[in-house]
Amino acid sequence: MRRSFLAFAAALAAAPLLATAQTAATPTRVVVQVSEGDPARWNLVLNNVKNLQDELGADKVTVEIVAYGPGIGMLKLDAPTNSRVTDAIKAGVAVQACENTMRNQKIARADMHPNVTYVPAGVVQIIRRQQEGWSYLRP
Repeated sequence: MRRSFLAFAAALAAAPLLATAQTAATPTRVVVQVSEGDPARWNLVLNNVKNLQDELGADKVTVEIVAYGPGIGMLKLDAPTNSRVTDAIKAGVAVQACENTMRNQKIARADMHPNVTYVPAGVVQIIRRQQEGWSYLRP
């Protein structure tokens, strides 16, 4: 009985250490939804992403911005947010455009920021990331 109690007490004492080790080993992954075409909303998103990288360390957080619907317009070459999108990509952020939206809005890849990547369906990409354990952000 005493041996069982000591084993239980030792396990209880070690639990916080194990939780800390698991937390430290778990990477921070964030998928960000942008479905609005408003430059102010995009700037808010880009500010949030930069703050995440500054606070957690750019090498310790993986961020994907997924744009679909009206949000896709801010990834075009002539968008007012073009330079900020470039900065985010240079900082290691994956910026993804929904090909369904592009097809529906008749937008060609040639019209888009050159460093954007593409996903077949933006909403599906967000759902998949959440199923994989990514945090979800929609500023």
